[in-house]
Amino acid sequence: MIRIPHNDFGVLTPPALGAWEPTLTVTVVIPAHERQETLDLTLAALSAQSYPERLLDVIVVDDGSSTPLRLPEIVPARTKLISSPPGGWGRAWAVQAGIDAARGEVVFVLDADMVPHRHHVEAQLRWHHLAPYVVALGWIDFTDGPLPTQEQVVRALGTGTEPDLFPLSPHRHDWAEQIIRDHDGLRTAPNSLATRIHVGATASYPAALLRSVGGLDTSLVLAEDTELGYRLTQAGAVYVPDPDSRAWHLGLPTAMRDWRALKRHNDPYVADRVPYRRYLRAEAGRQWLVPYVEVTVPQGSYEDVRATVDSLLASSLPDLRITVTAPWHLLTAERRSPLADPCLDLRLIHANFQHDPRVRFTPLPGTAPFRLSVPPGWVAAKDTVERLVERLEQHDLGTICVALEETPENGVLTARLDRTAALSRADLVATPDDHRDDLIDALFGLEWVDAETWAFTRRPATYPPRRRPPSELAQLTTAHDKEIALYRKRVATLRAELAQLRRESGKNGRDAARWREKAEAWRREAMRLTREQNRTLLNRAVRRIRNLTSPGN
Repeated sequence: MIRIPHNDFGVLTPPALGAWEPTLTVTVVIPAHERQETLDLTLAALSAQSYPERLLDVIVVDDGSSTPLRLPEIVPARTKLISSPPGGWGRAWAVQAGIDAARGEVVFVLDADMVPHRHHVEAQLRWHHLAPYVVALGWIDFTDGPLPTQEQVVRALGTGTEPDLFPLSPHRHDWAEQIIRDHDGLRTAPNSLATRIHVGATASYPAALLRSVGGLDTSLVLAEDTELGYRLTQAGAVYVPDPDSRAWHLGLPTAMRDWRALKRHNDPYVADRVPYRRYLRAEAGRQWLVPYVEVTVPQGSYEDVRATVDSLLASSLPDLRITVTAPWHLLTAERRSPLADPCLDLRLIHANFQHDPRVRFTPLPGTAPFRLSVPPGWVAAKDTVERLVERLEQHDLGTICVALEETPENGVLTARLDRTAALSRADLVATPDDHRDDLIDALFGLEWVDAETWAFTRRPATYPPRRRPPSELAQLTTAHDKEIALYRKRVATLRAELAQLRRESGKNGRDAARWREKAEAWRREAMRLTREQNRTLLNRAVRRIRNLTSPGN
């Protein structure tokens, strides 16, 4: 089987459209609710596909339409209409019903408001003939134009004029197309990013791979394609968006019509199930359905296991879940000698962690994107796990092995952080002659690091640490130290207040000097004005006297 590293499907060479002979059977699943008019056009387009009719069948799933759907006049030769089973509703429920009824080697999910071009199915199916773990995605153009007839659709596909069927809307899946452009058609996209472009309106899956992950999460009524994409990534899938697999989307999806309301609805569900969306898990102290890191600590002595688990629970990355593996079935309720119990260490470990919600004794459903295994007796620093995950993500590695110690008897003892997708991909392509770590290295990269750099150390000789009660002298010393610290704080406060008063006093002195200068200036001005006024009165009096003594009076 061909081996695809990371998401680099460039190692595959797909045949030219129309120049190859397909062999895989495909079942097209169409979930539909109240969409008879657009469904008719979807089925008309499927009836004119270039993919061989003998290899294609169609299942339309009526998701509780108020007026039951019917099959129109023009449909693919092998088309059947079924109703969603009782017990649920919504797109995920309908798609899963179609998957359960599908018999094709490939399951092709197509929404009932899509009009695929003639080579739509063939373009995606050619990738499935090359590798059984490819998820192929179509390329969507949006339109809000008037609807043609079934006959017009068939005629357009037959003449190659599908692009002229509808007026092109300016709306696009810009964010997805940007990711694809920025990463060489998605070939260089990091593992945790490639999954984001999984849009379920037109996508095809190897049936065995799709069923191996459990199909769709039917508890979701929205965001089911986001959640499915995450689980497929963990199963080792490679995403291939093919621009030759074009289709018209009739009308605008909810994400374009009311993005804020859709995001408000979806965020809690996505946050709980998709650990990659770190921005949705910003709250401290929260726990989630699917953890970011799944940690395994094997059986050991009570002290060793407790020290290791305690250090991991204190991690700066709290979004983790720990499983302690051991033969827990040996712990029975039968009478025993409490101190001579051969399973005493198991009982102590179980008693110590049984009520901690982040510690499990059997694995829970839900696939974390990272898996860490640490041998008992080794403790990690507070930031060790967070740093290891950052390193793995920064270089898109598959595994980091931490060499803890080496002994002649046991060789190299390691802790290791694995990318779940890398482990799954290795399992998908492995042969009996392959060494798993060599395969992971070839597919994603494997790196060895030392324990000291990543702050792994042996546990203390005494664990848990015991603290003796402090002596009377120590207690007095502590009390005096606290009192001295209090006095020092008060002195510092008083010094600050004194400095402030000095600054204010200096300012007041400067202000007083300025006012004195102004008062002196005002006094001089008043004297000047007084003298001028006196001169004026004197001059008036002189003029009056002169007038009185003049000869004419």
